[in-house]
Amino acid sequence: MLDAKIPKGELKDKWSNHSFNVKLVNPANKRKLDIIVVGTGLAGAAAAASLGELGYNVHAFCFHDSARRAHSVAAQGGINAAKNYKNEGDSVYRLFYDTIKGGDFRAREGNVYRLAEVSVKIIDQSVAQGVPFAREYGGLLDNRSFGGAQVSRTFYARGQTGQQLLYGAVSALNRQVDAGKVTLYTRHEMLDVVIIDGKAKGIITRDLVTGEIKSHAAHAVVLATGGYGNVFYLSTNAKGSNATAIWRAHKKGAFFGNPCFTQIHPTCIPASGDYQSKLTLMSESLRNDGRVWVPKAKGDTRKPEAIPEEERDYFLERKYPAFGNLVPRDIAARNIKEVCDEGRGVGPTGQASYLDFAESIGRLGEAQVSARYGNLFEMYEKITGENPYKTPMRIYPAVHYTMGGLWVDYNLQTTIPGLYATGEANFSDHGANRLGASALMQGLADGYFVLPVTIGDYISTLGFAKVDVNHPEFKKAEDEVRERINKLMNIKGTRTPDDFHRHLGKIMWDKVGMARTAEGLKEAIAEMNALKIEFWKDLKVSGTGEELNEQLEKAGRTADFIELGILMAEDALQRNESCGGHFRLEYQTEEGEARRDDDNFMYVAAWEYQGDDKPEKLNKEDLVFETVHPSQRSYK
Repeated sequence: MLDAKIPKGELKDKWSNHSFNVKLVNPANKRKLDIIVVGTGLAGAAAAASLGELGYNVHAFCFHDSARRAHSVAAQGGINAAKNYKNEGDSVYRLFYDTIKGGDFRAREGNVYRLAEVSVKIIDQSVAQGVPFAREYGGLLDNRSFGGAQVSRTFYARGQTGQQLLYGAVSALNRQVDAGKVTLYTRHEMLDVVIIDGKAKGIITRDLVTGEIKSHAAHAVVLATGGYGNVFYLSTNAKGSNATAIWRAHKKGAFFGNPCFTQIHPTCIPASGDYQSKLTLMSESLRNDGRVWVPKAKGDTRKPEAIPEEERDYFLERKYPAFGNLVPRDIAARNIKEVCDEGRGVGPTGQASYLDFAESIGRLGEAQVSARYGNLFEMYEKITGENPYKTPMRIYPAVHYTMGGLWVDYNLQTTIPGLYATGEANFSDHGANRLGASALMQGLADGYFVLPVTIGDYISTLGFAKVDVNHPEFKKAEDEVRERINKLMNIKGTRTPDDFHRHLGKIMWDKVGMARTAEGLKEAIAEMNALKIEFWKDLKVSGTGEELNEQLEKAGRTADFIELGILMAEDALQRNESCGGHFRLEYQTEEGEARRDDDNFMYVAAWEYQGDDKPEKLNKEDLVFETVHPSQRSYK
């Protein structure tokens, strides 16, 4: 039976009571304890900086040449916080409710309320670091709206919010590096976690420049390695983003929560050909002032400027008048796909809708629109060659975020004692659909305010003896990593890792993407199992393992993606309902909306690895709603 360790008592008191009741480590003893943090995005940099500030000896790892290059730097639109600066009636409870509802009632009340509660502290922390949030004329911090909310609670730094927040977190991290409390290892990739007597005690890394395999020991390990959206090959994630750290932890005993819950972002630049290796996000913030539309007639190939107003279908405004273009991402994405499938899509491929700023430019003026979105408009024009001030953007949904991840309890600890997962690497806060501007909020909440408190509850019980890398389990783990690398190098087939990854992505997008069916999921599982066999027979990796070798890096990550893809399809197949980003065509309302089955699927699916080529075991954590009554989501 999974124990989420949700504190007793009223919802509003759970976190404050829990913070008081967790065990503490006194400052002198913190200096005797080592913690490994893998990943230096918002969750990882914030955690490493905060733990170093507390006095722990922190070892931080990233596979980039600088911590500043983590994928968090690419986040555009903003970060939510319940400050109520606009005096619109916002509150911690309203942010909590919007997040629970937005996730289609598939997240824990306790975790989500805590997220809303600490959100206000994140803004204060970031401003103190010098993050240049947008301000109104009088100097006060500005807010804008995001999907799934009827209040303006999103703080932003133009279209570069992730970059500015990450620079703030990394500046705090670098301060601790300079103070000697954090040791930073760049160009190192984690390839396994080391378990001693059932507890996480270290990791095995590969130096991506020299190929050296090395052990690193600590009293606890924190994984802050982001999501697994690149299992689809084409996504808005950075090309290096991968699932290897969390997947290797899963195979060592960490349960995997809700792997099929993936988010398809509605506003991305459409794919233009098979040669592409990634897709580009256009921030959800653009839907504040941009209007989504397609022609009313099928096959209308006229230029958008030639289509009169009465022949346009502003379908989100028509179907969801209360929220209009700012419906949650899963709903917007499905509706865009629906009109394209009807033959009303635009552009060369017919796989796009328009995002039109003509009305806003007329109302606000081009200078004001540029002040809000100028860098995004520039990015769009550089990629497409089209000027969005003069002609509407073309957008289409793309994989963007994964709500699933390693299962964690209220303390952010996985099912392996001493192993923690934060940010997008865990499953905990967003249910079946993440609201826009909540990823940055969760990453920084976990790193700055939650993990530094909860990790003491475990680490205070360990004593102060150093963990020894000469322990036989480290040698065993190193040997397993070397054996796997040698196996990849010695297949000497004909197909590159990118070829296999692209093949996997097509299976995933076609059959485990926006619209799923039992038949399609079964086909996907069969095809991915066949692809896995083919991978280990016909993979080609050039070079050696004792040098910089990007082909080897891609090969290991693709092998993990194939196995994860199979689990995602199996999770989607057993969840016979539609909820949030998990849309089964067999389970929808008469109006085409997601139809949940709360009687049978009101749980977190926590998958337990059973061994190579063996079916995983499904464990269930029942979701209990004491404050909110789950209902059919309506944004009309």
